[in-house]
Order: sequence, then C-alpha cells, then structure tokens
Amino acid sequence: MTAEASRERAHDGPAADGSRPLRIALLTYKGNPFCGGQGVYVRHLSRELARLGHHVEVIGAQPYPVLDDEGARLRLTELPSLDLYRQPDPFRTPGRAEYRDWIDALEVATMWTGGFPEPLTFSLRAGRGLRARRGDFDVVHDNQTLGYGLLGDLGAPLVTTIHHPITVDRRLELDAADTWQRRYAVRRWYAFTRMQKRVARRLPAVLTVSGTSRTEIVDQLGVRPDRVHVVHIGADTDLFSPDPSVPRVPGRIVTTASADVPLKGLVHLVEALAKVRAEHPAAHLVVVGTRPTGGPVAQALTRYGLEGAVEFVKGISDADLVDLVRSAEAACVPSLYEGFSLPAAEAMATGTPLVATTGGAIPEVAGPDGETCLAVPPGDPGALAAGLSRLLGDADLRTRLGTNGRDRVLRHFTWARAAQGTVARYREAVARRPAPAPLPAPTPAPLPDRESRATC
Repeated sequence: MTAEASRERAHDGPAADGSRPLRIALLTYKGNPFCGGQGVYVRHLSRELARLGHHVEVIGAQPYPVLDDEGARLRLTELPSLDLYRQPDPFRTPGRAEYRDWIDALEVATMWTGGFPEPLTFSLRAGRGLRARRGDFDVVHDNQTLGYGLLGDLGAPLVTTIHHPITVDRRLELDAADTWQRRYAVRRWYAFTRMQKRVARRLPAVLTVSGTSRTEIVDQLGVRPDRVHVVHIGADTDLFSPDPSVPRVPGRIVTTASADVPLKGLVHLVEALAKVRAEHPAAHLVVVGTRPTGGPVAQALTRYGLEGAVEFVKGISDADLVDLVRSAEAACVPSLYEGFSLPAAEAMATGTPLVATTGGAIPEVAGPDGETCLAVPPGDPGALAAGLSRLLGDADLRTRLGTNGRDRVLRHFTWARAAQGTVARYREAVARRPAPAPLPAPTPAPLPDRESRATC
C-alpha cells in the first residue's frame, strides 16, 4: 500500500473517540498466540483497536501472529526471519540460499554462539522497513522488542509495551541453574537484555500492564517514572464466559504453562498435586502446554508417580480451551512471577474459581484472598496443596469465588478497556511529536542594478 492510499483510507470517518482514525504499525517479533502472552496481546489488542475505528497493520515474524477478521481495518504484514527455532528442527543451520543480507548472517552467528538474536534482528528489519515507508503511519507500537533498530526517526512516534523486564526471567533461571555450565548458558542466552536496558532508557513512552511491572521497569531498566504508564490488559469476556451446560469434571485442575521454565512454577504445582491426591484421589491436572521430555517437571512426574494424573494439551481451538477451563473445578496459576497473568483473568472470566500465587502482579489481577481467589505464596507446594484441597472440598466456596472473579474481570480487565487506554497514549505521543519544520519562504530574485538595466 502506498503512503498516499494509506493516508486516504485513514480519513474515512471518525474513530470511536470522535477524532481522526490513527494509522498504527503494531510490531511483534514473536506473535503466535499459542506461543505465549505476547501473541495473545497482539491478537486481542489489534482487534479492539480496529473495532474502535483505527487502521492497524501488524508487522510480525515467525511464528506469525494470528489475527481476527476485522476487514480492511486490520491486516498482517509478514517480516520473515530465518526462523531458527521452528519445530521440528530448532537451532537449525540454514542453507546457503536462505541468506539474504548481513542481518541474516548476524542472526545465525548469534545463535551459534549461544545467544538469542530475534529481538535485535527483528528490530533491524522492522526499522529498515518503517523508514522506507515514512508517512504510512501515525504511530509505531513495539511489543517488547526493545532493539537497537527501532531507535532514531522511524517516521512516526514510537510507543513501546514492556510486559515485564526480561531481567526477571534471567534472574529466576540463574537461581535455578545448578552447574556453572548451565549458568554460563543462561547468561549467554539472555545477553540481549543488555540491549533492552539501553534501548528502554531512551524510549519516550512506555506502556506496561500492571503497577508491579511499572515499578520493576523503573528499578531494573532505569526508565524515568514519568515515561511509564499502566494500561491493564484483560480477557476476551465474550469468549471466556460461564456456560452451565458444560459439566464440571470432579477433581479437575487446569493450568497454563507455555514453557517449562522456573518462572511458571509448574514443578511446584506437580508436587502440590501429589499432596492433594492423598485427600482427593480424583484430583488430576490438565496443563495447556507442551509435555516436557526432561527437566524438573518430567522428573517430578516420575518421582511422584503422576504420569496418569497429569495431561498436557497443545494446539487446541479457542472454543475447546474455554470449555476445558469451564470444566475444571479449580484453575491454578502457580507462577513465581507474572507481569500480569492472562490465564488468571481468563479463568476468572469463565467463572472458574482460582488458586493463584502472589508472585509479581498476580494479586493485581486475581484480587483479595478469600473474595475473588485463594492466594498462596509463590514457590510453596504445601501452600498450593492446601489451597487446592480447600477449594476441591467446598462447593459453596467454589461458587462464590467463581462469581466474584467474573465480576472483577468485567469491571477492570477487558480488551475493550485496554484498547481505549492504549489509544489515549497514542494520541499523547502524536501530540508530543514536533511538527515538521515549515519550508523556507522562497527568496525573491534580486532586481538588476541601474547599470544592468540600462544595458538590457
């Protein structure tokens, strides 16, 4: 699409706030909603921005974002990487014909030396593309890339979402590393966080999803407090909703763990399940995520003899996911830390009662202990087991927490509210951007002097 066509399309009627619709470039280096929270964020935010009357172009790399159909107001532009971590051949070496430029070579070299290249290389490709399309967008929204390629003039003001500092993930993985070789590998993999710290300090506008994340962005990344703004995200409350026709399965506990990393606390939930089954033999766990073939979770399953009591499901449809959550007697978020916790909000939106830790921003979402959830300390399998046993054994408590949880999400955590708050920050960024300098007035040609006139 040409810049002229994009500008013409953006004036086809006012947005929901009565102002001119914005032309938004929404960037995501990893956008598939089945791979984690960043993809969920892009999918739902882009849809709601389009419904508000804005024009959104999502620019993403593999695994490519999955977007909802909102017609001409929402489109996807694929910005391919070398896709070095794709299944079934992660950490692959590309063939010679796959290399296109120096950015591809940098991507492979970083992977070969144990680093994670995608934030940097995506930013370089995206920055190059945006500068070539100067004038196509009113605002550029980066979804936690924080790469060097997005610094400088992109042709539109930059707004960046930081869900939480990745330095938190780095610290927790280092704490869990039990050998010097593993600690070295973790430090090398997370080397990109040094770049993200440097970039974050230079950003004019940062959005984040919770007060907890805001504090840590200021403290750990060194961003000025006046530049960081909280815009809560939420659940798709039309999709994640109660349905009495879906029967509850006795003893069923559901959780989401898109990756087997210490941050998610799944190993503590597995240990808790072993304790719960002593009191509730029907208790079983369904994990939305990939079954690990090794590591702490796989070892715990074997150690406690829980292979038949824990099921992993992956790649299910939205409808099947919602019915799975509805069918559970309890949902659980065992994370050591979350910058927000979409699984908590989504479970509460279905009316499924929640047991959640107090790690990071989870209390901001889940609410008070005993009113909208049962809250337990992070990293404490005994406390998790006590909360789950209490919930499984008390039908009245399950009903009360489920009803109150749904009400809390409807009041505070919906994607429509998230989009409205995000647009307000876009308009602030656009208003702050200096207007283009006016062209200098043409200088009139000097009149010829008297002698010259005489010779004409």
